[in-house]
Amino acid sequence: MPTEQPPPAGPWFLSRSGLVLLAFLVIAGFFVVTEHTAHVLGALPWLLLLACPLLHFLHRGHGGGHGGHGGSARPPEGEDR
Repeated sequence: MPTEQPPPAGPWFLSRSGLVLLAFLVIAGFFVVTEHTAHVLGALPWLLLLACPLLHFLHRGHGGGHGGHGGSARPPEGEDR
């Protein structure tokens, strides 16, 4: 007597509960974006101002510091100054 095997399982998001979950997430995401856009855009100038010190801190040490390129470089071999 042959035993019946369950049908092969597909991706979780193609199941009925997966589709319901995806639809809920899309609807919730829409309302989050539409209702909170004003709050995020209102904070954007302040976030840019707060990013300036962070960028200065992160870029310290890159490029050899600020200013002067004079005096410390040696001329290539075989050339006189």
